[in-house]
Amino acid sequence: MTGTSGRGGRAPSLAVWGLTRAVLLLCVFKVFTVPGPDVTSDVSAIYRGWYEVLRDGSYPLDDVTWQYPPAAALAVLSPDLLPFLEYASAFFVLVLLCDALVFGLLLYAGSRPGARAAGAWLWVAGVPLLGPTVYARYDLMVTAVAVAALLAGVRHPRVLGALAAFGTLLKVWPALLLVGTAPGRDTRRSWSAAAVTAAALALVSAVALPGAFAFLTFQRDRGLEIESLGALVFHVARQFGWEGRVELRYGSMEFAGPHVALVSTLALALSVLAFGWLLVWRLRARTFSVHTPADAAFTAVLLFTVTSRVISPQYMVWPLGVGAVCLVFRGSRMAPPACLVLVATAVTLLEFPLGFAHVVASDAEGVALMAVRNGLLVVAAVSAGRRLWRETVPGAREGRGAEIRPAGRADTPASAP
Repeated sequence: MTGTSGRGGRAPSLAVWGLTRAVLLLCVFKVFTVPGPDVTSDVSAIYRGWYEVLRDGSYPLDDVTWQYPPAAALAVLSPDLLPFLEYASAFFVLVLLCDALVFGLLLYAGSRPGARAAGAWLWVAGVPLLGPTVYARYDLMVTAVAVAALLAGVRHPRVLGALAAFGTLLKVWPALLLVGTAPGRDTRRSWSAAAVTAAALALVSAVALPGAFAFLTFQRDRGLEIESLGALVFHVARQFGWEGRVELRYGSMEFAGPHVALVSTLALALSVLAFGWLLVWRLRARTFSVHTPADAAFTAVLLFTVTSRVISPQYMVWPLGVGAVCLVFRGSRMAPPACLVLVATAVTLLEFPLGFAHVVASDAEGVALMAVRNGLLVVAAVSAGRRLWRETVPGAREGRGAEIRPAGRADTPASAP
């Protein structure tokens, strides 16, 4: 990934983006067939089914696979914006447009004085490494909102708050974008805008359609998905006669059997510990630079991805997008963990869809793939957390005195739109 800025590097990135996205479209439109499960069936069957229910005036209350906040209905209904296309085709095109939006924002931000193009290149390279799955889920749409929020937040904290709230009601995790806002005016503006926006959207959703918050029950009842970090325990245990099984539950493959509930609870406990660490960091941090919100969000997203009971392949686009924003800023120290995420993304394609049968079977290849992918994510999360702490907490950096810097002044604010 190049670290240069300016207009000279745009043509190569545009060419690579266009070529790789053309390949992704050919895959989801099945001109090329990728080995393994059909990743487009979620759109043509599940999303389309939800679409019909939503069009009839209700959230999918009878479908436990509906585990998303109320604004997710907008993503499911979005193919109506292209009525001249069949549902799945329209969805794929809209995801492509969101991909182009993220690329454009990163390219523009990286071309500003004092910025760098590494963020755009991370996005260009990382998205196709997920294969067609990335265009067959709505997670890229949510990531587009998150990227726009972080870049806009450099100069407009209220826009950051409003977009973070909208993203939260799309898929929860964008709430983490607010963890690194600078204390004082920026935090008051962004958090108050987020609270008002979230309340307004939640009220509109609840009034517009019944069952807006049924997803909370469905999400609570989820088990341990076989691609999660905790699932490695049972992948290994199966080699020694563990009497469990893999079942399709809540729309994903989960382990069921002895001690699964215990490990699932421990995963939740790890998420709580991750939240506790972020809270301690927030209380102790004193050095806030223009890149700190992106760095903190990247760290938070990694922590909660790693400790989740579910690490579906499309989840990888979350840290990829936030990490790309980090790399726009020359002052960010998140390049090494962002590169680890890039490698983990490539391994994710190998395990799904290419090697998913091996993962389900917990054979040697499947266990190796999950150990490598999740191991890379753990190292990336620890590295990001360590770098964030050393950069912002007084006394954490050897040989360097702590300093309090107002957000937006430590780096060149022109590095984002």
